[in-house]
Parts: sequence; C-alpha cells; structure tokens
Amino acid sequence: MAKKNSRTNDLLYNFNEKGSAKIYSLLIKLVNEDREDLAQIVIKVDYLLEYASSCIKQKDFEEANESLNKAKSRIDMLKSQEVDSSYLEHLYIGIAKKAKLK
Repeated sequence: MAKKNSRTNDLLYNFNEKGSAKIYSLLIKLVNEDREDLAQIVIKVDYLLEYASSCIKQKDFEEANESLNKAKSRIDMLKSQEVDSSYLEHLYIGIAKKAKLK
C-alpha cells in the first residue's frame, strides 16, 4: 500500500497548512500505521496547547489551566498507546510554566 500524504488524506491536508513540521511528521507516521484515531488526538492536543497559549496572552489563567489539564490527560493517553509524544510534552511544559502550572 502506498504511503499516505497530504495529497491523499484529508486529515493531513487540513493540518499541513497550519501545523508545525514536527507534529505533521508525527501525524504522517500515525496515519500510515492506520492509527487515524490517535492522529485526531494529536491534533486536539495541539489545538488545546495553542488555545492555552492564547488564553495566557489574554491573562485568562483559569481557562488556560483548564485547557492544559485536558491536553495533559490526552498526552498521557498517547503515551499509554506508545506514541512518541515528546514534542507535545515539551510544548506543554513551556506553556504550563507561563501559566504558573506545574
């Protein structure tokens, strides 16, 4: 079977335009392993982290902490499925420091 890429997969095509290269490469790996369910979770975590960062810029720390907690639970779920989530964890830690969440 041919490898899937942004031309042959809607999920990858939609993320390719706005996402980071490291997360996109993780998505490609998951989609080619027929794990689109996990790829969807990666996209949700990325969105939650972006949203939390936006909340911090607007000084809405309560909403940022709530988003970070949701992102952390999904990152833990990815880890339990043995997905390389090190980059997502790195982003989480950096944003959590800004929100004064440890």
